[in-house]
Amino acid sequence: MAQGAVLERGATAHEGDKRRQILDGARTVFLSAGYDGASMGEIARAAAVSKGTLYVYFDSKEALFEALILQEKASLAETLFTFDPEDTDVPAVLTRLGMSFLNEMSRPEHISVHRMVIGVCEKFPHFGQVYYEAGPACGVARLSAYLDVQVKGGRLRIADRTLAAQHFLHLCLAGLLTRMLFAAGGMADEARKQFQVAEAVRVFLAGYGPDC
Repeated sequence: MAQGAVLERGATAHEGDKRRQILDGARTVFLSAGYDGASMGEIARAAAVSKGTLYVYFDSKEALFEALILQEKASLAETLFTFDPEDTDVPAVLTRLGMSFLNEMSRPEHISVHRMVIGVCEKFPHFGQVYYEAGPACGVARLSAYLDVQVKGGRLRIADRTLAAQHFLHLCLAGLLTRMLFAAGGMADEARKQFQVAEAVRVFLAGYGPDC
């Protein structure tokens, strides 16, 4: 029984590794060729697997693309939006989140994925829904839960926690994401990011602080 369990865990781990290998290959191909330009054959070659193996894990390009955007956004939300509800230093928490969020959102690879998903939404609206729910909606929900704890502790005054979470994240991005999406100028430097986040925190607390 014990040996069988070990073998089963080993097989599961191998399948997980193979799936990640395929998704890594798919990411490379989708980013270079776009969704319409990518083929399952090219993805199999980039992932160093046979087409037969590829189809064992993903039965279509649509399924593979959906799995990729789910992985990208879910891991981002999990990494960035993790809060200690007992941390009552709200300005410090928001500053750390803002810097991490802005650094991640401004990565060239993230911008490319963002553009690609927007590009396929008209043909495949489901992809946009998946991308939104796994990323932005999940992040906002996590931040609003943290804000809710702080409101109950008297450290913030917020009527709509979800709207407040959206306000803060948009304050952090204010103009930068649009500029990056349209390649209208270079990436923001560290000093600009720090200033942008500091202003986002200041404005947020001016509107939602305990004395408002």
